[in-house]
Amino acid sequence: MSKHSSDSDDVTMSRRRALTCLGAWSGAAIVWGVGGGVPRALGMANEASTAQAAKGQFTFAQISDTHVGFNKEANPDVLKTMRQAIASVNALPRRPAFVVHTGDITHLSKPEEFDTAKQVLSEIKVERIHYVPGEHDALDSGLGGYLKQHGAATGNRPYYSFDDHGVHFVGLANVIDFKAGSMPALGAEQLEWLEKDLAPVSASTPVVVLAHIPLWTVYEPWGWGTADAGQALGYLRRFGSVTVLNGHIHQVMQKVEGNVSFHTAMSTAFAQPKPGAADQPGPLKVDAGQLGKLLGTREVSVVRGKRELATVDTPVEGSV
Repeated sequence: MSKHSSDSDDVTMSRRRALTCLGAWSGAAIVWGVGGGVPRALGMANEASTAQAAKGQFTFAQISDTHVGFNKEANPDVLKTMRQAIASVNALPRRPAFVVHTGDITHLSKPEEFDTAKQVLSEIKVERIHYVPGEHDALDSGLGGYLKQHGAATGNRPYYSFDDHGVHFVGLANVIDFKAGSMPALGAEQLEWLEKDLAPVSASTPVVVLAHIPLWTVYEPWGWGTADAGQALGYLRRFGSVTVLNGHIHQVMQKVEGNVSFHTAMSTAFAQPKPGAADQPGPLKVDAGQLGKLLGTREVSVVRGKRELATVDTPVEGSV
């Protein structure tokens, strides 16, 4: 973030930049880069530029807030838009190494919703998917249903880490004590684990953090932030490159603080209002033909020798 701009200014500028680009390039992937500490749109991605950029890098895709089980007016067929998002991932010129799902896999955390989500997500042409839980994945029996489906790969914990292509990935769970309208927390146990996990990692190693709710305060009255994120970020500040990928707010926002860049993702299910633009957050009904512009996926590229990660946000588009 610029030394001369406030958090609120940064949020406003990032939102305007993202929405302007989505309006101008609807239906096309948008390449995002970070230069001089400022996120900026680089332009439309096409097969030629993507293939050229693919040299010396690997990519992974982000999908978020699929809300399997939702069937209200804002989107009565979330499986259709979910499959459209999956098709956009499968159509990428370069197959991603893996996919990360940043939470709210289901809408009510019912066993049948987890089963359906697993079946549909298996259509993505990647070897593996890494998950973090959303608050909607913890409604029926806490995180029991989520861990039954995804805990085997993470020691039956909702937080974990792994390394791939020289990048250290950390998955966090900040929905355990979720209460609508209040800021959730990671908690002392998870923060202690995070400190120990990061301790042996070299400061020159790029770090990517996955969490459902943003680790920066987007809008406190709606609980769009994490109460104890400051402590977690304190453990991350010694690293030269940190990228935090979140979901939850169903819209693209970006922020940079020193070496840490924050990105929130679109949902594949339904839009939500801009911060403070409604009495409360929740599914937003939009005009016919507009929903596809507000839903989508993200491709993230890691280039060796570069501190920043390039992100491509791809709206679902089409008739939904």
